[in-house]
Amino acid sequence: MNEMPAKLKARAARKNAKRDEKKRQIATSAIEALKELGYANTSLRDIAEKSDLSLGMLHYYFEDRTDLIIYCVQLYKQEFVRNITDALKKAQGRERVIDAFSEALVTSIVDDNMPHRLWYDIRTQAMFDATFRPVVAEIEGMLIGIVRAAFKKAGHDAPENVEISYALLDGAFRFLMQNQIGKDLGSREELTATFRALLTRFL
Repeated sequence: MNEMPAKLKARAARKNAKRDEKKRQIATSAIEALKELGYANTSLRDIAEKSDLSLGMLHYYFEDRTDLIIYCVQLYKQEFVRNITDALKKAQGRERVIDAFSEALVTSIVDDNMPHRLWYDIRTQAMFDATFRPVVAEIEGMLIGIVRAAFKKAGHDAPENVEISYALLDGAFRFLMQNQIGKDLGSREELTATFRALLTRFL
């Protein structure tokens, strides 16, 4: 009696997995289109062409351009959190935690400038458009969790106002990331030293 429901459940799981994989593929193509054309100049039609999909098929997976951009940022930020978390897990002792955290942040600035720019754009839009607020709150919760984990790995509990520590670190990250746009990248050593000095103050 339970065999049929189990088969239907397995079939639904496979279908959802295929759908999720397709959405990820589209998001990857969307990021490439955004890198080439820029956020303001990229339409769903541009992304459809980059993805080798019809506009109608793209609408099957995403309601509109905003839905797609949110998904792209969400997907990337989850990966960003995993990368930082993995770096912190491998570090032992306060000094190594500071080094690992600094190096991971610099790597992300250098390698993943565009996804971060999309994130900051969405976060700003959330002040005016309620559509963006749930995903912004979700992502910022994950980012604050990274800072809290760094305190613990460094050997002490995070302060009650850990959000302020996050805000200080995020402000430096955004400034340094934005300062790279349209310019020659500063040396990794200089960027790392800046983060290391900041983290040393509160970790």
